Amino acid sequence: MPLLDATVGTADAEGFRPASLETDRGPVQARYYPVAGGALAVLWVGGVGGGFDTPARGLYPRLAADLNADGIASLRLRFRDPRDLEEAVYDVLCGLSFLGLQGIHHVALVGHSFGGAVVIQAAASNRGAVCSVVTLATQGYGTAPVTDLACPILLVHGEADEILSPSCSLHVYRKAREPKKLVLVPGTGHAMDEASEAVCREVRDWLKAHLLER
Repeated sequence: MPLLDATVGTADAEGFRPASLETDRGPVQARYYPVAGGALAVLWVGGVGGGFDTPARGLYPRLAADLNADGIASLRLRFRDPRDLEEAVYDVLCGLSFLGLQGIHHVALVGHSFGGAVVIQAAASNRGAVCSVVTLATQGYGTAPVTDLACPILLVHGEADEILSPSCSLHVYRKAREPKKLVLVPGTGHAMDEASEAVCREVRDWLKAHLLER
């Protein structure tokens, strides 16, 4: 993976260190929540909204802090082009390379909406490092490689999602290998704000089970 270089800044008040991953396709901006001597991490990505977007009322920074206390690092990525699936997958693979340089070789990938397809494709391309995948309100397009996943997958979707139907996650779930889990959340839309606490518990428990208990 052509990760040419990486620069990591000093810690922010929110607990992350801003990072720039230099690639042959341009820089990928990131927020890194390191753990000294740690070997486990979660890589988080959003959707087509771009930036450091997060579903479920700040789910990503919240869980990054929670998991950090358990010895699990986090890396949040900002896509260079949040509407280009191939480029977004490239960004995630560069993120995995960065984590590998930090001595982290057991990583869970989490993606919301468009990002669900991104993390599925990235996991299918890097079986060595990825030990779990979580999709939140995933789209269906671009998820065909789920049949090639060699790791557990959790799919969470709001039953009231009017942007991407929960049938998207159901379709992916049916194609995925075991171990797999599908959670449909009643009364919850695409951003999952209505059930942020329940979504947080579900994702946190899954990540701990598949990182700490591996």
